[in-house]
Amino acid sequence: MKNTVKAIKARKTERIYTPVSHVIDFLHVLEAHGEKTVFTYRSAGKEYHLSYGDFYRRVLTAVNGLKTYNLAGKRVAIIGETRPEWYTVYLAVLATGGVAIPMDKELAPEEVANFLTVAKADALAYTNTIGDKIPTDGHPTLKARIPFDSTAEELCIHEDGVSVVPFASLTADDSELVCPDAESVDVDAMCEMLFTSGTTGTSKCVMLSQKNIFSTVTAACESVPFTPDDVILSVLPIHHTYELACSIAAMNYGVHICINDSLRRVLPNIQKYRPTGLVLVPLFVETMHKKIFAEAKKQGRDKTLRTGLLISGVASKLHIDLRAQLFKAVQQSFGGRLEKIICGGAALNPRLIRDFEEFGIHVYEGYGITECSPLIAVTPYYARKYGSVGPAVPSCSARISGDALGEHGFIEGEIQVKGTNVMLGYYGNAEANADAFTEDGWYRTGDVGYMDDDGYIYITGRIKSVIVLENGKNVFPEEIEEYLGAIEEIQESVVVGRKAENGDAIVLTAIVFPDRSKFPKEATDEEIEETIRKAITAQNRRLPSFKQIHKVEFRDTEFEKTTSRKIKRHLVK
Repeated sequence: MKNTVKAIKARKTERIYTPVSHVIDFLHVLEAHGEKTVFTYRSAGKEYHLSYGDFYRRVLTAVNGLKTYNLAGKRVAIIGETRPEWYTVYLAVLATGGVAIPMDKELAPEEVANFLTVAKADALAYTNTIGDKIPTDGHPTLKARIPFDSTAEELCIHEDGVSVVPFASLTADDSELVCPDAESVDVDAMCEMLFTSGTTGTSKCVMLSQKNIFSTVTAACESVPFTPDDVILSVLPIHHTYELACSIAAMNYGVHICINDSLRRVLPNIQKYRPTGLVLVPLFVETMHKKIFAEAKKQGRDKTLRTGLLISGVASKLHIDLRAQLFKAVQQSFGGRLEKIICGGAALNPRLIRDFEEFGIHVYEGYGITECSPLIAVTPYYARKYGSVGPAVPSCSARISGDALGEHGFIEGEIQVKGTNVMLGYYGNAEANADAFTEDGWYRTGDVGYMDDDGYIYITGRIKSVIVLENGKNVFPEEIEEYLGAIEEIQESVVVGRKAENGDAIVLTAIVFPDRSKFPKEATDEEIEETIRKAITAQNRRLPSFKQIHKVEFRDTEFEKTTSRKIKRHLVK
């Protein structure tokens, strides 16, 4: 019997945006937004506001600078925290026909040097916060460094044959600002190189074209309910293709982007800038959810809050909206204007989506992968299904491989994608390219899931992380971790298969990092562990026997994560 999920309907509205095919189209959109604010950000303790018009002109000065210093059409790596200079260099490199190489600011110095070598980078633009990671001993490919924070007077100091071109000098020539000709753009050529985050222990260099990037931007604008009146807070690392694509799509709409200056200040900055929308990964949504209940408990309102959720749920079925009255304090804690959250990068517990819906905040799950620029699917704002990442966006098609019928009543197998969002391939890696595509040209995501009769995609796990039991059953740990995520005393968990001590049988084991804030300060480790074991036993009753957890291990530190807050599963032993 097919397990179908009913769509939650809302009014479908016209998307007001300008479709873009390449960076020159996009620059004209920036210019058209005029003197409206594009970025609000902090630098050296002061707050600044940059208009779309000034940002457009700054990109054109950077185009002039790249030409002046013989860097037009070259490969330029960019590393550092989110700031207008980062976007400026990125867009200018693309506008001159070059290749931008966004890099993770958390990389170790030797990784930075190695990735620069692999990508054959000609130049490196960077912030002063990662200055100690910059190669200075005769790097084999670098010809120039572009520090964002040096003054123009430091122009062209030569160290080991490498020119230093401060950002202030790169953008100094504003005498003749002419937008490059659209006919000069080869939309099919490589224009971006991205190193995957390596959550499975390997990192490949993904090649994207302008067709990939901007067809994804247009697909995002068509699929999500943002408007030119929105204000968002940029929280995620800018080198990550998810945040970058969403930021470009937001600019295409004309959205006001406030740049978060510290992970420790996310919630204070939400209060300060009062965003109407956020682009997040599940960990941030979970943190927000926990903050709501922790604050309610602190004020003695936790039972009232849970009762309010029940009342609101019943009232909504009668088409009565009580959310503004019942959850005014919750809404005010996020600035009072937050309407929507786009969430991607990993599975999100549907219970959280339901709770936020009752609070008056819509959560739209998306699905993407770096190799697909990254957007593959997103839950339609006008017809959401909890637990689904939605149907494929307009830039691509998706299919499920194989013919095995899953427990949900639909064919379950690998999710495969074809479309203008799919990468050119992996740079210098013929073996990986051969493995990445099917014989008929579909990209193999490595994710497993199923698709319902309406084309909505449901993800159940990763091929590489599947646990095969002795009875031949396949268990995807991500699915069980989602159930464990519903236990409020668990902050994080990873499910692995351990060999039984008395044989070769595989025992499903949950490695748990407890949320100690859910316990009294005087609670002992034994009391905490016993509470969690009982909760897992209760959760097991909801699962088929082959998916039940039979062993629990505890850890006293968080799991190691990528900068996009994904657990590095391959490091869990």
